[in-house]
Amino acid sequence: METKRARLDGFLDERDLAAVWFGRPNTFGWLLGGNSVVDEEATVGVAAVGYDGDELTVVTNNIEAPRLREEELPDGVAIETTDWYTADLGEAVADRSPTPAAADFDVPGFASVDASGLRQPLVDADIAAYRELGRDTAAAVEGVCRELDPRDTEREVAGRLAGALADRGIAAPVVLVGSGERAQQYRHYTPTDVQLGSYVLVSVTARRAGLHASCTRTVAFDPPSWLDDRHATAARVETSALAATREVGCAAGTAADVFERIQDAYAALGHPDEWRAHHQGGAAGYAGREWIATPTHDAPVELPMGYAWNPTVQSAKSEDTMLVTENEFEPLTTTGEWPTRTVSAVGADVELERHDVLQV
Repeated sequence: METKRARLDGFLDERDLAAVWFGRPNTFGWLLGGNSVVDEEATVGVAAVGYDGDELTVVTNNIEAPRLREEELPDGVAIETTDWYTADLGEAVADRSPTPAAADFDVPGFASVDASGLRQPLVDADIAAYRELGRDTAAAVEGVCRELDPRDTEREVAGRLAGALADRGIAAPVVLVGSGERAQQYRHYTPTDVQLGSYVLVSVTARRAGLHASCTRTVAFDPPSWLDDRHATAARVETSALAATREVGCAAGTAADVFERIQDAYAALGHPDEWRAHHQGGAAGYAGREWIATPTHDAPVELPMGYAWNPTVQSAKSEDTMLVTENEFEPLTTTGEWPTRTVSAVGADVELERHDVLQV
């Protein structure tokens, strides 16, 4: 908390504010390590946490306060409660906060704040929680994938994935299952009743206590002859993106600098326009992507930080969440039990073990 409080103190000083409030669940989780989500469709949780330069305070209603106090909040965090029928969360915060103040959700009279920059880079406690989330996510996904049958439908698989993640206390805001037929047509293969057929791409973004982890696995039953080559190409682009992330991060560069290297990798591997067909990913942590790289995005590349690059090559995809530091690449979404291949970056002396196609 010392580092996070220092960032908040700097924000208050820079903006000349008396307090800042966070009602979005990802930043609530970043500060408190707890979950404020009841309605998965809501962009704002059932509680907000505020910082006034001295103390953290949670505001919520009388329905949620007992559960949050007992199950979601660390000791010593003050809770102020409003009756559920008297005011919405924004009004309750406005009634209790010193001013001037800012918030990441709609609070009458408050300035707005985008908390993404405050959440980067990751601190040690974030990294420890991320390792657990990554391992649990990979275990859930791989466990389901090992039991697949070509006659399964995309929707059946999606249901099993959501259940396997829920068993580990993980929500699944993104679950994509692409059969051999539909993965060749679409980059975002939202599940349907189509059977898996010759092969399948399974992609998830998983969330627990605000942290997000993304990964993709490919399972082949009777795969087309080109699948292995395209998967290998996607893995080389992903490895090139990771190599560039470390280099650019150490040089205090931007997302656009990494994106240029991604474009170069695609071109060197014979697919110069493939990057246009799908976004390539970016920084990951307390959002599915804290930012998505584009040719002009000037977001700073922070280290240590989670990165989930997800290049696609004509029906193949390579994606994992990786902790990138100044000195190493640590795969987070891994169990050590899925087949891998050694992959070299384009234009950099970096080799990484990347997840391969599972042949069933």
